[in-house]
Amino acid sequence: MLTFLRKFRKDDSGATAIEYGLIAALVSVAAITALGLMGTSLDNMFTAVSTELTNATNSASSGGTTGGTTGGDTGGTTGGTTGGS
Repeated sequence: MLTFLRKFRKDDSGATAIEYGLIAALVSVAAITALGLMGTSLDNMFTAVSTELTNATNSASSGGTTGGTTGGDTGGTTGGTTGGS
């Protein structure tokens, strides 16, 4: 019985697992907090990207310029001339 207690006292493998669990919980809380604080700006950014993609898709399917609003004249004249005629 005394040998078992000595081994039990020296065994620290459970403490390591608990430490990793605490680190994972801390990282999760930090990530949730950071994403919550950046939520509005992320929402605005993804909305802008979605709008640009929708505009580009609509423009390409209707035969307009292929450059979209950010592409400008790069490929826009070719797509506009061939697709729009």
